[in-house]
Amino acid sequence: MSGDFPKNAEEARLDRDVTREELTETLEALGQKLDVKTRVRENVDDKLDQATAKVAEVTNEPTAVRFRQGADAVRAHPLPVFAGVLGLLIAIRLILRRRNS
Repeated sequence: MSGDFPKNAEEARLDRDVTREELTETLEALGQKLDVKTRVRENVDDKLDQATAKVAEVTNEPTAVRFRQGADAVRAHPLPVFAGVLGLLIAIRLILRRRNS
């Protein structure tokens, strides 16, 4: 299309369809950029893949597989892990207080 006003109904329909497709593509691209949750999840997956590869380099493959399984378990159930770490920190703090007094 030349960018001018369509001369007939068929040209108008084609112009409308092209514009609709371009708008759809633009909205999909914006939707992907604004989907922060998915982008963060993909970024975490990439970082876990890198960490798993490093663990495999330093140790052996079964250890790397167990590392990845543990990381996936933490991602699937973060609340129990957080509660456990918090409980451990509180216990350490209480032990250190008793030693100092």
